[in-house]
Amino acid sequence: MATFLIVHGAWTGGWIWTRLRKLLNGTGHDVYTPTLTGLGERAHLAHAGVNLTTHVQDVLAVLEHEDLHDVVLLAHSYGGMVATAVLHHAPHRMRQAIYLDAFVPQDGQCLFDLLPAGAAERHRMAAAASPEGWHIPPQPLPDDTLAADAAWIVARRRPQPLHTFDEAVRLPINGPLPPRRYVYCTRSAPGDVFRTPARRAQVEPGWQSYVMDSSHSPHVTAPGMLVDVLQRLL
Repeated sequence: MATFLIVHGAWTGGWIWTRLRKLLNGTGHDVYTPTLTGLGERAHLAHAGVNLTTHVQDVLAVLEHEDLHDVVLLAHSYGGMVATAVLHHAPHRMRQAIYLDAFVPQDGQCLFDLLPAGAAERHRMAAAASPEGWHIPPQPLPDDTLAADAAWIVARRRPQPLHTFDEAVRLPINGPLPPRRYVYCTRSAPGDVFRTPARRAQVEPGWQSYVMDSSHSPHVTAPGMLVDVLQRLL
Protein backbone atom coordinates (compact mmCIF):
# COMPACT_ATOMS: atom_id res chain seq x y z
CA MET A 1 0.00 0.00 0.00
CA ALA A 2 1.13 3.54 -0.71
CA THR A 3 0.93 7.00 0.77
CA PHE A 4 -0.21 9.47 -1.89
CA LEU A 5 0.33 13.21 -1.57
CA ILE A 6 -1.60 14.93 -4.34
CA VAL A 7 -0.86 18.45 -5.62
CA HIS A 8 -3.89 19.86 -7.39
CA GLY A 9 -3.95 22.07 -10.46
CA ALA A 10 -4.80 25.75 -10.86
CA TRP A 11 -8.12 27.22 -9.74
CA THR A 12 -9.21 24.11 -7.84
CA GLY A 13 -8.30 22.57 -4.47
CA GLY A 14 -8.09 19.31 -2.62
CA TRP A 15 -11.86 18.96 -3.01
CA ILE A 16 -11.55 18.06 -6.70
CA TRP A 17 -9.81 14.79 -5.77
CA THR A 18 -12.74 13.55 -3.64
CA ARG A 19 -13.68 10.69 -5.97
CA LEU A 20 -10.14 9.49 -6.51
CA ARG A 21 -9.36 9.76 -2.80
CA LYS A 22 -12.34 7.53 -1.94
CA LEU A 23 -11.32 4.96 -4.54
CA LEU A 24 -7.70 4.88 -3.39
CA ASN A 25 -8.72 4.72 0.27
CA GLY A 26 -10.97 1.81 -0.63
CA THR A 27 -7.97 -0.16 -1.89
CA GLY A 28 -6.00 0.52 1.29
CA HIS A 29 -3.91 3.55 0.31
CA ASP A 30 -3.44 6.65 2.45
CA VAL A 31 -4.21 9.83 0.53
CA TYR A 32 -3.45 13.46 1.39
CA THR A 33 -5.03 16.17 -0.77
CA PRO A 34 -4.02 19.56 0.67
CA THR A 35 -5.47 22.75 -0.77
CA LEU A 36 -2.94 25.40 -1.74
CA THR A 37 -3.11 28.86 -0.19
CA GLY A 38 -5.67 31.19 -1.76
CA LEU A 39 -7.74 28.46 -3.40
CA GLY A 40 -10.68 26.24 -2.49
CA GLU A 41 -11.59 26.42 1.19
CA ARG A 42 -8.47 28.54 1.68
CA ALA A 43 -9.57 31.24 -0.78
CA HIS A 44 -10.04 33.67 2.11
CA LEU A 45 -6.23 33.61 2.54
CA ALA A 46 -5.59 34.91 -0.97
CA HIS A 47 -3.58 38.10 -1.33
CA ALA A 48 -1.34 39.67 -3.96
CA GLY A 49 1.80 38.15 -2.44
CA VAL A 50 0.74 34.52 -2.84
CA ASN A 51 3.20 32.96 -5.27
CA LEU A 52 4.76 29.66 -6.31
CA THR A 53 6.99 29.66 -3.23
CA THR A 54 3.90 29.91 -1.03
CA HIS A 55 2.46 26.78 -2.60
CA VAL A 56 5.74 24.88 -2.37
CA GLN A 57 5.84 25.74 1.33
CA ASP A 58 2.25 24.49 1.71
CA VAL A 59 3.19 21.03 0.48
CA LEU A 60 6.51 20.86 2.32
CA ALA A 61 4.62 21.69 5.52
CA VAL A 62 2.30 18.72 4.97
CA LEU A 63 5.31 16.43 4.57
CA GLU A 64 6.85 17.76 7.77
CA HIS A 65 3.83 17.98 10.05
CA GLU A 66 2.30 14.68 8.95
CA ASP A 67 5.81 13.14 9.08
CA LEU A 68 5.36 11.52 5.70
CA HIS A 69 7.95 9.22 4.16
CA ASP A 70 8.01 6.82 1.21
CA VAL A 71 5.52 9.14 -0.48
CA VAL A 72 4.04 8.84 -3.96
CA LEU A 73 3.86 12.49 -5.04
CA LEU A 74 1.07 12.90 -7.61
CA ALA A 75 0.85 16.23 -9.45
CA HIS A 76 -1.73 17.46 -11.94
CA SER A 77 -1.34 20.35 -14.40
CA TYR A 78 -0.09 23.47 -12.54
CA GLY A 79 0.63 21.15 -9.62
CA GLY A 80 3.67 19.95 -11.53
CA MET A 81 5.32 23.33 -10.93
CA VAL A 82 4.86 22.92 -7.18
CA ALA A 83 5.71 19.22 -7.08
CA THR A 84 8.95 19.68 -9.00
CA ALA A 85 10.25 22.09 -6.35
CA VAL A 86 8.98 19.87 -3.52
CA LEU A 87 10.69 16.86 -5.07
CA HIS A 88 14.03 18.70 -5.16
CA HIS A 89 13.66 19.99 -1.60
CA ALA A 90 12.66 16.67 -0.03
CA PRO A 91 13.73 13.74 -2.25
CA HIS A 92 14.47 11.65 0.84
CA ARG A 93 10.76 11.56 1.68
CA MET A 94 9.66 10.29 -1.74
CA ARG A 95 9.14 6.84 -3.20
CA GLN A 96 8.33 8.24 -6.65
CA ALA A 97 6.71 11.18 -8.40
CA ILE A 98 3.87 10.85 -10.90
CA TYR A 99 3.08 13.77 -13.19
CA LEU A 100 -0.47 13.59 -14.57
CA ASP A 101 -0.71 15.88 -17.60
CA ALA A 102 1.43 18.27 -15.60
CA PHE A 103 4.07 20.93 -16.16
CA VAL A 104 7.69 19.91 -15.53
CA PRO A 105 9.79 23.08 -15.25
CA GLN A 106 13.53 23.40 -15.48
CA ASP A 107 15.37 25.48 -12.90
CA GLY A 108 14.58 29.16 -13.49
CA GLN A 109 11.38 28.62 -15.47
CA CYS A 110 7.94 29.85 -14.51
CA LEU A 111 4.64 28.48 -15.77
CA PHE A 112 4.28 31.35 -18.24
CA ASP A 113 7.53 30.20 -19.86
CA LEU A 114 5.90 26.87 -20.67
CA LEU A 115 2.80 28.23 -22.40
CA PRO A 116 2.30 28.87 -26.12
CA ALA A 117 3.14 32.28 -27.53
CA GLY A 118 0.64 34.91 -26.41
CA ALA A 119 -0.95 32.84 -23.65
CA ALA A 120 1.05 34.43 -20.85
CA GLU A 121 0.11 37.91 -22.00
CA ARG A 122 -3.57 36.95 -22.13
CA HIS A 123 -3.39 35.71 -18.55
CA ARG A 124 -1.62 38.88 -17.44
CA MET A 125 -4.25 41.06 -19.10
CA ALA A 126 -7.06 39.03 -17.54
CA ALA A 127 -5.46 39.41 -14.11
CA ALA A 128 -5.01 43.14 -14.60
CA ALA A 129 -8.68 43.44 -15.54
CA SER A 130 -9.84 41.55 -12.43
CA PRO A 131 -11.24 43.61 -9.53
CA GLU A 132 -8.13 42.86 -7.45
CA GLY A 133 -5.68 43.31 -10.32
CA TRP A 134 -3.87 40.00 -9.62
CA HIS A 135 -6.48 37.25 -10.07
CA ILE A 136 -6.34 34.97 -13.13
CA PRO A 137 -9.84 33.69 -13.94
CA PRO A 138 -10.43 29.94 -14.48
CA GLN A 139 -10.03 28.34 -17.88
CA PRO A 140 -12.72 26.29 -19.69
CA LEU A 141 -13.33 22.69 -18.61
CA PRO A 142 -12.62 19.68 -20.86
CA ASP A 143 -15.40 19.09 -23.38
CA ASP A 144 -16.26 15.66 -21.98
CA THR A 145 -17.03 16.98 -18.49
CA LEU A 146 -20.59 15.97 -17.61
CA ALA A 147 -23.03 18.78 -16.92
CA ALA A 148 -23.45 17.79 -13.27
CA ASP A 149 -19.67 17.63 -12.80
CA ALA A 150 -19.25 21.00 -14.51
CA ALA A 151 -21.77 22.58 -12.14
CA TRP A 152 -19.96 21.06 -9.15
CA ILE A 153 -16.57 22.33 -10.36
CA VAL A 154 -17.60 25.80 -11.50
CA ALA A 155 -19.23 26.53 -8.15
CA ARG A 156 -15.98 25.76 -6.34
CA ARG A 157 -13.21 27.03 -8.58
CA ARG A 158 -11.52 30.25 -7.53
CA PRO A 159 -9.22 32.67 -9.39
CA GLN A 160 -5.51 31.86 -9.39
CA PRO A 161 -3.04 34.34 -7.83
CA LEU A 162 -0.94 35.82 -10.63
CA HIS A 163 2.45 35.26 -9.03
CA THR A 164 1.95 31.50 -8.86
CA PHE A 165 2.28 31.61 -12.65
CA ASP A 166 5.04 34.20 -13.09
CA GLU A 167 7.48 33.24 -10.31
CA ALA A 168 10.38 31.10 -11.51
CA VAL A 169 10.96 27.78 -9.79
CA ARG A 170 14.26 27.27 -7.96
CA LEU A 171 15.49 23.71 -7.76
CA PRO A 172 18.11 22.95 -5.12
CA ILE A 173 20.18 19.79 -5.44
CA ASN A 174 19.58 17.74 -2.31
CA GLY A 175 20.67 14.35 -3.55
CA PRO A 176 19.44 11.98 -6.27
CA LEU A 177 15.79 12.20 -7.28
CA PRO A 178 13.41 9.25 -6.95
CA PRO A 179 11.86 7.64 -10.05
CA ARG A 180 9.57 9.94 -12.01
CA ARG A 181 6.63 8.88 -14.18
CA TYR A 182 4.78 10.97 -16.73
CA VAL A 183 1.17 10.11 -17.60
CA TYR A 184 0.02 11.93 -20.73
CA CYS A 185 -3.73 12.25 -21.33
CA THR A 186 -4.22 11.62 -25.04
CA ARG A 187 -7.58 13.36 -25.40
CA SER A 188 -6.21 16.75 -24.48
CA ALA A 189 -6.62 19.38 -27.18
CA PRO A 190 -4.31 19.12 -30.24
CA GLY A 191 -1.11 21.06 -29.70
CA ASP A 192 -1.57 21.04 -25.94
CA VAL A 193 1.31 22.07 -23.69
CA PHE A 194 1.70 18.67 -22.05
CA ARG A 195 3.04 16.90 -25.11
CA THR A 196 6.44 18.51 -24.57
CA PRO A 197 7.07 17.16 -21.05
CA ALA A 198 5.62 13.79 -22.09
CA ARG A 199 8.21 13.60 -24.87
CA ARG A 200 10.96 14.64 -22.44
CA ALA A 201 9.96 11.77 -20.19
CA GLN A 202 10.47 9.37 -23.09
CA VAL A 203 14.14 10.24 -23.47
CA GLU A 204 15.50 11.72 -20.25
CA PRO A 205 17.15 9.51 -17.62
CA GLY A 206 15.12 8.86 -14.48
CA TRP A 207 11.75 8.99 -16.24
CA GLN A 208 9.20 6.55 -17.57
CA SER A 209 6.43 7.68 -19.90
CA TYR A 210 2.85 6.42 -20.09
CA VAL A 211 -0.33 7.40 -21.92
CA MET A 212 -3.92 7.43 -20.74
CA ASP A 213 -7.01 7.55 -22.94
CA SER A 214 -8.68 10.49 -21.24
CA SER A 215 -9.01 14.25 -21.33
CA HIS A 216 -7.01 16.58 -19.11
CA SER A 217 -8.72 15.86 -15.77
CA PRO A 218 -9.28 12.10 -15.44
CA HIS A 219 -9.72 12.39 -11.67
CA VAL A 220 -13.08 13.95 -12.61
CA THR A 221 -13.95 12.37 -15.95
CA ALA A 222 -12.43 8.88 -15.53
CA PRO A 223 -11.46 8.26 -11.87
CA GLY A 224 -11.76 4.47 -12.10
CA MET A 225 -9.43 4.38 -15.09
CA LEU A 226 -6.98 6.64 -13.29
CA VAL A 227 -6.91 4.37 -10.23
CA ASP A 228 -6.07 1.43 -12.51
CA VAL A 229 -3.21 3.41 -14.04
CA LEU A 230 -1.85 4.44 -10.65
CA GLN A 231 -2.02 0.89 -9.34
CA ARG A 232 0.12 -0.28 -12.26
CA LEU A 233 2.72 2.40 -11.54
CA LEU A 234 3.27 1.46 -7.90
